[in-house]
Amino acid sequence: MIHQCRFCNQPLKYTFVDLGVSPLANSYLNEAQLQNMEPFYPLRVYVCERCYLVQLPVFQSSVEIFSDYAYFSSYSDSWLRHAKKYTDSMIERFGFGHQSQIIEIASNDGYLLQYFKDKKIPVLGIEPAENVAQAAQEAGIPTLVKFFGFQTATELAAEENHADLLIGNNVLAHVPDINDFVKTMAMGAISVTRPVRPLIVI
Repeated sequence: MIHQCRFCNQPLKYTFVDLGVSPLANSYLNEAQLQNMEPFYPLRVYVCERCYLVQLPVFQSSVEIFSDYAYFSSYSDSWLRHAKKYTDSMIERFGFGHQSQIIEIASNDGYLLQYFKDKKIPVLGIEPAENVAQAAQEAGIPTLVKFFGFQTATELAAEENHADLLIGNNVLAHVPDINDFVKTMAMGAISVTRPVRPLIVI
């Protein structure tokens, strides 16, 4: 089977590194599944000869990967310290306040948005993993259980949900359609009537 580049659709011919096979990360088996076959997937990493994107081909849909996600960002104290410093830096640099709206894509359990919320700045998380989003909601962080893409951004814009700061933190590696994701952010589709002021992908 010939895979195509996830960015430019060039056929992938060159192996960057082959790490064997592995089950899906963060997809742990429960006791009832221990006697069943666990699927393993090749970790053969390709590099595109046209655009030089280093990538794994897509073997599983995002829905299957994120239906019940085991990683919670708030478990890392050092990551929380970074998130708080980042929040303070963004507020100081851009002057965000009570009239602003901060939206984070793949917001996990609200680890970052909580610090904007503490400053009385309106926030909205977009998180595809329902169990993780529920933790954010229980902590008082408004969170939509959705994948981010043109359709979601258009729905938010129609509801007057405009972003002054649009954040995507460690997201691109998990995105099946890179072009749709980046195009949607770059177009400011989440803010049709008011341009996104700073557009930040980290």
